[in-house]
Amino acid sequence: MASADTSWPEENFSCSICLDVFSSPVSTPCGHNFCRTCITKFWDEQVKYKCPVCNELFNTRPDLRVNILFSEMVDRFGTSLQVTEQPCVEPGEVPCDVCTGTQLKAVKSCLVCLTSYCQTHLEPHQRVAGLKKHRLVEPMDRLDDRMCKKHDRLLELFCKTEQVCVCQFCTETDHKSHPVIPLKEEYEVKKAKLGKIEAEVKQVILERQKNIQEIKDTVKRSKADADREIADGVQVLTALMRCIGKCRDDLNQMVKEKLKSTEKQAEDLIKGLEQEIEDLANSSSEVKQLSQTKDHLHFLQAFRSLKDPRPTRDWTTVEVRPLSYAGTLRRSLNQLKETLNMEMKKLPDDELKRVQQYEVDVTLDPDTAYPRLTLSEDGKQVHDGGVWKRLPDNPERFRVWECVLTRQSFSSGRFYFEVQVKDKTVWWLGVARESIDRKGGTRWTPETGYWTLLYTKDGLVFKDNPSVRLPLRAGLQKVGVFVDYDEGLVSFYDVEARVHLYSATGCTFSEPLYPLLCPGYSDYEGNNSAPLIISPVNQTD
Repeated sequence: MASADTSWPEENFSCSICLDVFSSPVSTPCGHNFCRTCITKFWDEQVKYKCPVCNELFNTRPDLRVNILFSEMVDRFGTSLQVTEQPCVEPGEVPCDVCTGTQLKAVKSCLVCLTSYCQTHLEPHQRVAGLKKHRLVEPMDRLDDRMCKKHDRLLELFCKTEQVCVCQFCTETDHKSHPVIPLKEEYEVKKAKLGKIEAEVKQVILERQKNIQEIKDTVKRSKADADREIADGVQVLTALMRCIGKCRDDLNQMVKEKLKSTEKQAEDLIKGLEQEIEDLANSSSEVKQLSQTKDHLHFLQAFRSLKDPRPTRDWTTVEVRPLSYAGTLRRSLNQLKETLNMEMKKLPDDELKRVQQYEVDVTLDPDTAYPRLTLSEDGKQVHDGGVWKRLPDNPERFRVWECVLTRQSFSSGRFYFEVQVKDKTVWWLGVARESIDRKGGTRWTPETGYWTLLYTKDGLVFKDNPSVRLPLRAGLQKVGVFVDYDEGLVSFYDVEARVHLYSATGCTFSEPLYPLLCPGYSDYEGNNSAPLIISPVNQTD
């Protein structure tokens, strides 16, 4: 069989009806070739049978015959096209709408045919005169969505009034008075806005990730605190149990020794009594025997030699008293109490170190200061200046109590600060909620929004209803204040002695808390003129 020549132009292998490469080519009596399906469908729709190419009329419907040589050439040409065609369509690429079986990548889309073509199926649009007038664009998917439903024209403009895509005809009808711009311009605007939204979303994500990390860090710290608390508790309780065991053993030994001493005393007394009984029994036997003698001479002679009974002890003053163990038990309990107190004294130092890690940097707010108070420039010190200043009566300013709040407030978490109270004879210190009455003489209690410690010559007091009097500590120079907002806890510490002073527990906080300092009045002699000083924490103390 002769070899088919596939060097002919591609148009020689295209059906003039479907403009595609022949599929099952057949020949008409006039010598032209068509796809069997194409020419059959063409004649089915015609009254007269004619050739679509040369218009030759046939009296009857011609019999279609396969041109074997031409069919082989078409097959070889099709194989050659498959070898030289572009690769198959990949995800995200526009496929050819004409390809059957394996779809190839589209290289152009026709806005008239609303079809996307690979290089092979695009060929008629590059060759046939009528198809050359069609508008070809870069490959697009969903071509139907890109056409105006009303005018069947490409959507290539954007109406800024109604925020919709329109075609050229729309600007002459429904959108005639509306400002329109090319899609590309609006695309750039929207893309920039989208970029801004994306950046904002990324920022929010970073913030949320930061929040997650903060929560994880908090859980980690809480676990460390819990482990440390358990370890400290186990250490103290182990020491306590060890002390209890020792006290129990000591109590047992003391009681047993006392019992042994009592038993020894009783045993000795019993032996003495038994010996006297034995001596008296012997004397009684001799007397009885002599009393039975009838011989006068023998009786008198024997009576002279009769021994006098041994003198007996006065047993009326001798007794064995039951021992009392109350004193022993009390001494053991006192020893246990001393051991427990020693272990308790070890706790504040570790506890203070733990709360000091929540130190916050706070400064005093002059807008809240009582008019007689004088604040340092750095906002760390306050004392009674002795002179009433003419200051704006801000809603935040105290008018009755000689107090000042800090600029900073706290609505969650934990915070700690220290205040030097050295050389002061009166001071007030603690925290207060934001809504406290700053103009009247409201009594200071947790119910009215104050959690404070008061120091006067009469002693140290936590202001409550009723107030709680605390042991007055000599040499109190610096006070630490710790607040756990979420747990409802306010604690006070003697920083220098590293001793816990008092804790208010079960507090309910529902608004911001402010550190509060009240230096108290100073007299004309300068008493109590020393300032209260917010001091940095020194954890090495």
